[in-house]
Formats: sequence, structure tokens, C-alpha cells
Amino acid sequence: MSEDLGRQGVGMTSLRTRERMVRRLREQGIRNAEVLEVMRNTPRHLFLDEALAQRAYEDSALPIGHSQTISQPYIVARMTELLLADGHCDEVLEIGTGSGYQTAVLAQLVGRVYTTERIRALQTMARKRLYSLRLRNINYQHCDGAMGWDTHAPYGGILCTAAPEEIPRDLRDQLAPGGRLVIPVGGDIQYLQVVRRTESGFEVEITDPVRFVPLCSGIVR
Repeated sequence: MSEDLGRQGVGMTSLRTRERMVRRLREQGIRNAEVLEVMRNTPRHLFLDEALAQRAYEDSALPIGHSQTISQPYIVARMTELLLADGHCDEVLEIGTGSGYQTAVLAQLVGRVYTTERIRALQTMARKRLYSLRLRNINYQHCDGAMGWDTHAPYGGILCTAAPEEIPRDLRDQLAPGGRLVIPVGGDIQYLQVVRRTESGFEVEITDPVRFVPLCSGIVR
């Protein structure tokens, strides 16, 4: 699957450009070989407006409309690596479909992705992009992401792409035993947190300082 994705793009959106991005990710400390391979072969420029495509492989967040952003490549790789640190996940819940880029990365590494998005226009566009890339192991829901998606819980992994002031209980409770939740937490100052569900409760590890859009409640039609 990822080999087919990697053939797309020329010039500043080519596979050679993505290889330079992967070298930078290694230098920044990303070690998971599968994550790096998927990042190399996933055309990030297809998840941006044409006017921004030439900037797709910069290590920066970029606007996708509706006051939302596509995360910088390092953050996508870092969060995915943290999510999969204990090995393969059969089912992952993603909070915040956004452009669909993080969804595409996850879909090539796990059994099935359940992705939620509160802004219908963003999810509609992301769904078209992901379908065009023949990524079929994705379920979509237009809903308030802070509530998760309990229909398919529990999940081996949950990844949240927007920052709440504190970790929503609904997300934590939808983790399977041994599962991991990777989520940015905070207001003006944010850190990535990794929540792991154990037999006795939850363990929390605080990792990187980050900057995400806030996790908002409600839905936008």
C-alpha cells in the first residue's frame, strides 16, 4: 500500500523530498523504522491546498482552514511512535481527522482506524483524499471528539490531535487494558502526555512540549 502512495509527486513534492524529510526525522530522534517508512511513502502535499503544497515537507504546522492546522512531520512521527511503543495495535481511535494526514499514517500501521472530526467540511475533504489513496481500513464519525467513540471501544490506542485543558475521562475510559492514549494537554503551555491503562489504573508519562489547537466541544455542520 505505502509503496503505491510513494510514487505520487514530482519536484518539491517528490519521493526524494520525502527522503530528506525522513533523514531529518531520524536526526530529531525518531527511531521506529515502520513509522519512518510510512512517513517516507505518504504524500503529505496531497493533504494541503495547492498553494501550500510546496511547503508540505517543511518541519512546520500549516493551515488547513476552519482555524485548524496539519501538524508538523516531527509531531506526527513522534505521536505515532509513542502510540505504537508497545507494539502493533489492532484498533486505534483518532480524535480530530483534520486534513487526514495523520489518519493516513495510522491506517498503514494498524489494523483499523476509527476517526472522529467535529468539523464536517474537514472530514468530508479528508475522506475523499483517503479514499483516493485506497486506504479502506478507516471508519469515520462526525461528532464531539472529547466524548470519544464508545461504540467500538475499548481501543488498543487513542491519539488526539487537539489539546484539552485536562485529559477527558471518556477517552481514558475507552482504552483497553495495556492500551495507550497519546494526547497534548494544556492551555498556553502544552505537553504531550502518554496515558497507559494498567491492571491497577492509569500511568501517565509527560514527554515533549507542543503547540496544538484547543480541543473544542460541539460539532460544526
